[in-house]
Amino acid sequence: MSSTDAPSPEGPAAGPADTGAPVVVIGPMGAGKSSVGKRVAKALGVPFTDTDRVIVREHGPIPGIFADRGEPAFRELEAEAVRGALATGGVVAVGGGAVTHPDTRAALRGTRIVLLTVSPEAVAARIAGSDRPLLAQGGIDAWQTIADARAATYAELAHATFDTSRRPMSHVVRDVVAWLTEDQHTTGGTP
Repeated sequence: MSSTDAPSPEGPAAGPADTGAPVVVIGPMGAGKSSVGKRVAKALGVPFTDTDRVIVREHGPIPGIFADRGEPAFRELEAEAVRGALATGGVVAVGGGAVTHPDTRAALRGTRIVLLTVSPEAVAARIAGSDRPLLAQGGIDAWQTIADARAATYAELAHATFDTSRRPMSHVVRDVVAWLTEDQHTTGGTP
């Protein structure tokens, strides 16, 4: 494991007290939160929730919400979806900007937070042709600006950080599961 794949020294040093707490996957757009989260949940035998999918199912396409109601209204819907997903438990993948809303950050207290990072070079192909509202104007430059603006919040919240830039998703999943299992043995709980 490289240093970017190791558990991050930032964030709460001891991790959350409740070891049965949900696992939340955060990170910038295109980092692989949904793909990794779904596979981690399967490996652990727990439910998986992608909050963006919940929003689409309940409120319609995200670009339409941004266009019709604006980003603040979307973030409110997102905070509601995150709270609902956390009540279900298991593994929860949240949108890249979810951590910008104070209600969402408050809801994440007591969870185990996994930060996925990705380089601009690696994400460029992943977001090409995307309908992500915040990238509509500016592409990879917009992605970099947004990622930079959120980086400190991601680092502050994360209990462990894993880079997805050049590694197969299966390896990232294996490392996340290993970290969660190690966390379980260290604290005596179950993931």
